[in-house]
Amino acid sequence: MAIKCVKNSLLGLLLVSAALATTGHAQTTSPPEATAKSNVVSAEDHRPELGSLLPQHRLLGKTRLRVWGFQVYDARLWVTPGFKPAQFASQSFALELSYLRDFTSADIAERSLEEMRRSATISDEQAKTWTAALLRVMPEVKKGDRITGINKVGEGALFLVNGQPGGEIRDAEFARLFFGIWLSPKTSEPQMRTALLAGAQ
Repeated sequence: MAIKCVKNSLLGLLLVSAALATTGHAQTTSPPEATAKSNVVSAEDHRPELGSLLPQHRLLGKTRLRVWGFQVYDARLWVTPGFKPAQFASQSFALELSYLRDFTSADIAERSLEEMRRSATISDEQAKTWTAALLRVMPEVKKGDRITGINKVGEGALFLVNGQPGGEIRDAEFARLFFGIWLSPKTSEPQMRTALLAGAQ
């Protein structure tokens, strides 16, 4: 993308570039931002599908991503007892994105790889493999859809779409880099990371 600040943003991962292209309202004067919502647990934060997949889970933090004033998605992070942010990749957790705009699976896959490359060097061959895997598990999303990624320690990532099984990517390194888009200190959206980890001890 020609606009440098968008390329360096959290991708609006999932991603605002497509939304701006379809609306024709791209703005170049205001920087991307992640704004925190209240971390008080409410009825809308209850996810019964996590009961058996993430025993004893609790909501750690939640936030909303806005880019140039456009609402992109709400993010929620559920963790298990003893969760430590610095070792997120070696612990069980669930990260949910509730979309506030429509995105294609290709947009999600492309932007995910761009952001994953912030944390590690990824070969073109590996990127092609992971892109294909993302296209397999990520649907076209509409406003209101929820995608939840569950970190399966040492195995990879399991994905739920609106609470139903959506597929699995069995690659622990993929999972580390993918969830690092939001949880790694190298994230391009540090305010979002801070909000998601707000409840950490």
